[in-house]
Amino acid sequence: MGDDQGQARQLRFTVLGPVRARRGDEPLSTGSPQQRALLAALLLRDGRTATASELVDGLWGNEPPEAAIATLRTYASRLRKSFGNDAAALVSESGGYALRVAADALDLDHAERLAAEAEKAKAAGERASARDLIAQALDLWDGEPLAGLPGPYVDNQRTRLLEWRISLVEMRLDLELELGHHTETISELTALTAVHPLRERLRELLMLALYRSGRQAEALAVYADTRRLLAEDLGVDPRPELAALQQRILQGDSSLSTHAPDEYAKALPTSVRPAQLPATVADFTGRASFVVELSNQLNTAEGSVMAVSAVAGIGGVGKTTLAVHVAHAARQHFPDGQLYVDLQGAGPVIAEPGAVLGSFLRALGTPDESIPDTLEERAALYRSTLAGRRILTLLDNAHDAAQVRPLLPGTEGCAALITSRARMVDLESAHLVDLDVMSPEEALALFTRIVGEDRIAGERDAAMDVVAACGFLPLAIRIAASRLAARRTWTVSVLARKLADQRHRLDELQAGDLAVKATFELGYDQLEPQQARAFRLLGLADGPDISLAAAAAVLDLDVYTAESLLESIVDTSLLESAAPGRYRFHDLVRLYARACAERDELPPSEREAALSRLLDFYLATAAHVFTHARPGDRLVAHLEPTHTPGLDFPDRTSATDWLFAEAGCLLASIQQFAVGDTLRRATDLLLASKDLAESGANSRQYELAALSVCKEAQRAEDARAEGRARMMLTHTYRMTSRFDQADVEAQRAILLAHSVEDPVPACEAVNDRGIIALYQKRHEDSESYFHAALEAFRADDNLPGVAGSLCNISRAHAAMGRVESAIKLAAEGVAIYSSLGLGLRVANGRYAMGLAYFQASRYAEALEQLDEARTLFRDNRQRLWEGSTHARMAEVHLAAQRPAEAATNAERALALRFAGGEYRRGTVLTVLGKALQGLGQLDRARACWAEALAIHERLRAAEAEEVRLLLTPATAA
Repeated sequence: MGDDQGQARQLRFTVLGPVRARRGDEPLSTGSPQQRALLAALLLRDGRTATASELVDGLWGNEPPEAAIATLRTYASRLRKSFGNDAAALVSESGGYALRVAADALDLDHAERLAAEAEKAKAAGERASARDLIAQALDLWDGEPLAGLPGPYVDNQRTRLLEWRISLVEMRLDLELELGHHTETISELTALTAVHPLRERLRELLMLALYRSGRQAEALAVYADTRRLLAEDLGVDPRPELAALQQRILQGDSSLSTHAPDEYAKALPTSVRPAQLPATVADFTGRASFVVELSNQLNTAEGSVMAVSAVAGIGGVGKTTLAVHVAHAARQHFPDGQLYVDLQGAGPVIAEPGAVLGSFLRALGTPDESIPDTLEERAALYRSTLAGRRILTLLDNAHDAAQVRPLLPGTEGCAALITSRARMVDLESAHLVDLDVMSPEEALALFTRIVGEDRIAGERDAAMDVVAACGFLPLAIRIAASRLAARRTWTVSVLARKLADQRHRLDELQAGDLAVKATFELGYDQLEPQQARAFRLLGLADGPDISLAAAAAVLDLDVYTAESLLESIVDTSLLESAAPGRYRFHDLVRLYARACAERDELPPSEREAALSRLLDFYLATAAHVFTHARPGDRLVAHLEPTHTPGLDFPDRTSATDWLFAEAGCLLASIQQFAVGDTLRRATDLLLASKDLAESGANSRQYELAALSVCKEAQRAEDARAEGRARMMLTHTYRMTSRFDQADVEAQRAILLAHSVEDPVPACEAVNDRGIIALYQKRHEDSESYFHAALEAFRADDNLPGVAGSLCNISRAHAAMGRVESAIKLAAEGVAIYSSLGLGLRVANGRYAMGLAYFQASRYAEALEQLDEARTLFRDNRQRLWEGSTHARMAEVHLAAQRPAEAATNAERALALRFAGGEYRRGTVLTVLGKALQGLGQLDRARACWAEALAIHERLRAAEAEEVRLLLTPATAA
């Protein structure tokens, strides 16, 4: 304890910023700037003695004072006095001085040790660790090193430390690119090249980051700007490395999008090494030739190709079991990790490749804010992230080759193993494996391993009859064997007779699956009545799986009873436990369960009641999530009533986590229940789950669900449901900048709302029309719509809606130059939000107030409001609004003639890839181009404007003319 106290009280010093001394947490006086310069000179000599003449020259140069030596003695004496009990650390010897302190007492020494550790980690291929160590070293800086100190020695040391710092920054950014974080680095590199315009290494990294982010024209423009700047300022050409990079970009060198495999193909740190393979079965049997064939194919990934194997076969033939077994055996060849996904290819709703890529990128360590919105961009980032790594990807239960292609690693050293009922003859370069049923010998061996040799002895013929009745299909054999193993009084002959008597066809299955049906019958017949009822009812629900809480709602049981019941069915192999608290059916078993529900005297009323309880559970729980996200919003008061309470949550974070965890089930349920008596509740579930519309992982599925609801509501002539569905289509189209489509849907929603006096679309769709008009620069129209929305929200007593309308009117007034009323209205909105305790909604108000101050040319106040809004948006995971706020801050900085800050914020908006569609990307590129023009980077500015023009012309947006005018003088010049 004494040693710990001594270390806590030892002297510590900083030079990577202002020169300071402290003992523990107690700051010590270090005197005048020249006295601190002496302290710095001694600290930077690492305990070595400095002579008096060296110190005089270092402090005063060629013009020392007459009493320089005496002044040094005075400074040294004062320093000793400030050190107190540690005065002996400052030593007088050989006519000079030395300062001898503990090895970890100086921040510079700590930074140098961290940098040395980073170099070792990088040499070992541990790039993420190296990046983190460099970041820790850079965090020790506190502004300019040796800040405010005079003298030639300090000046030289300051220059050295600044150079070292920028070298560390370059190393960290280089590592970020190696780790695949290209888009995130662009804003920082843009800012750094503005501060260090002649530093070519930064330009090289910026070119590479832009190129890997799909911005080739800008990458080439960086080279052109650099060449021109070097010629004008120094009269030299770019260094060979920069020129070579330009040529490789021009030639489309594919290796630029990857890391050099000989240098970087090393294991990733544990924190970003996925290990997603399902557990292999302990009793894996047979398939020896297939195991060898697939293993040999995977081993080719150690060479120069990406290995792709596709295993095809009927349901229940053991494709997944084989693939998982082979994948586990091959793990040693893929030390950087293994990815797994069930693509749900045989289900009613197959997994979207974009959503799968999002989950893969998260598993590989990519933060949510760095995951792009589009499938193409996600696939590109996925391939870049895998480059230089050895990753095995198991794509289970694929629908077709089109679903699989975006998920292939695309780089040497990686491999993909695919299972599917479809034979993927159109998957280029794939090694195809057709898996048939087991041989009789393999089937008998599997049956024996599960049941036990003692049960089979003397009844081998009966055992062979059993596996033959199972069609030699592994899934059927496992189910049959598990039933026999659970019935100690049965003989194998009893089981064989039961199978022989119970062959029926499931209408949904082909003739080749007859034996599976017979085996399911056997397992089902042995269920207790309560188990059989649960089996039938759970099979009715769509969705990739079901949570324990949702299953309890279906079964009308408490969760503890439901869990015990479900686990007992898992033991029969008729149900799988996907994860703790989650359950799923094999595709064939689900079909069989549904057939049983329709056949076995389960009244339609009971089936409908079970599904109704599930829908009630989802709707009630989603409503609770909505209340956490938007307290005070009146939407929940206008939702259809439910009879199931649903889950409640302690805070907004846990509520939002549930929403996104259940996204697949919710969206599948919306489509399943968008019929008949459940149509309106399905529509309201769509509304209560609206946050999924803004999710990059779920936005496309949400739009498909909204379209499905709208179609069914129109067919059922339900104006209320149709109006609400069209309101959400308006929202999804507006969020992705499809303004014309959004406006058409909004008009339809409003007409339908008025026809049935539904206040929800009457408020929200009118508000959306105002936002659409604002983006289309129809400012008078937008003000009119916002006023109508304001009155509708007031009539509904919806205070958050009132506050939002006031903020929107403020934006319209600001756009029309009516700045004083804009500021006043935004302040009113903020006041209402604050009074309701709506922290997140306050961000919307501050955003509007920031825009009002911007239009009033009150730039400092505008940035203060916008920065507060940005922080709130970021903390609440509102990527769309965080990106929009960065874009607005870029505009303010540009108007205030701060192009470097404008470029940084514009790049941050682009890096967030906020779900705003191409229109917003075009507007940000326009601002970025103006900022780059202000920095003298004319070629890159033109590249930004060219891309913005292409976007706006494609969208037929009014902004196209502005961008043409920007390009015209640049072209003429």
